[in-house]
Amino acid sequence: MSIGTTPQAWKAQDVERDGSWILRLTSEQIEGFHSALVYAKKHPKPLLDMTQADYPLPETSKKALEDAIATTQGRWGMCLVKGFPVNKWSEADMRVAYWGMGLYMGVGRTQNRASEVINDVRDAGGSYKVKGGRGYNTNAGLDFHQDSADVVALLCRRTAKEGGTSKVMSSIALHDRAAELRPDLLPVLESNNWFHSFQNAQDSTQPPYYRCPLMGESGGYFCARTNRKNTIAAQRDFPDVPRLTAQQVETLDLLDAIMPSEEYCYTMELERGDMQLLNSFVTLHSRTPFEDYEVPDKKRHLMRLWLSIPSSQPLPPQWAEYWGDSRAGAVRGGVRGGAITEDFLRYEKRQAEAMGMSCKGFRPVVTREEMINIVSAV
Repeated sequence: MSIGTTPQAWKAQDVERDGSWILRLTSEQIEGFHSALVYAKKHPKPLLDMTQADYPLPETSKKALEDAIATTQGRWGMCLVKGFPVNKWSEADMRVAYWGMGLYMGVGRTQNRASEVINDVRDAGGSYKVKGGRGYNTNAGLDFHQDSADVVALLCRRTAKEGGTSKVMSSIALHDRAAELRPDLLPVLESNNWFHSFQNAQDSTQPPYYRCPLMGESGGYFCARTNRKNTIAAQRDFPDVPRLTAQQVETLDLLDAIMPSEEYCYTMELERGDMQLLNSFVTLHSRTPFEDYEVPDKKRHLMRLWLSIPSSQPLPPQWAEYWGDSRAGAVRGGVRGGAITEDFLRYEKRQAEAMGMSCKGFRPVVTREEMINIVSAV
């Protein structure tokens, strides 16, 4: 594989045989990340006010992040970077360092109804398969899904006592297998008659659910977005949403039958100091349930960034309803939530300019009023 090649289908044995998607930091690169943190702590700023100059990385450390992002857009659609010095960092230190790294990779996106830009992935007593439920604040096993950004990045601070194993698969391979088994269902996968719940993370001007095909293609680039939990939540919580057809249920069942297969699903244990980066359009991921330690300072903890990146692929036009923009390299994705601040809007504009990305600003592609008309016409 060479960095920059188009993503391709893969199976578990393929990534086991070829570890080119795993990058190991050199001692010089590690020191660069730590020294940048030392500088940032001596010149503290709120995260949303920070620029690259406030987390000054040497070229060798910048190159590690550039290679990681490029790898997510290449053959495997994922990257694992090993060796970040989290053992030297407090939780507050890691938050600053991680945000600083993000300033070199893309534009951070808000991730929940509180419009947070870094999510703590740890058991905070949340519930998964309930109205408004999300997986990151629970210890539950998760369904296969994609996150709402070009790239989702997880940096591991502490591991669980038991479980919490990461599972990743190629959504291109999933499509290919579905095509082998049920070619008659491909038009169903690609139709724009799928409704999914925002799980209460939408902006007040948006409807509580949105449309998006499960799979598609634009400009020669494959893309997928499937999360059965959110599709079923739209059915459960919103009586006005059109009911799933028999073929749609068959399609969801078919995907569920393929995704857990050991042939397609690659399992990895994230260790302390590992950063996992996934291309949301060509991979799906899940997690096994986990058991935590009793001591708070030992509990499983990862930090998550959702990133819009300059090298992102184009999307089919109808995907803009959820993503906000379907153009390659444009700022898009994330969920707005209800707490967007002026500080975030200034950061978003400034960071987009720093990354050379187009940022047209937020406005709902489909408003609440327009959605009422859409569903009434179905």
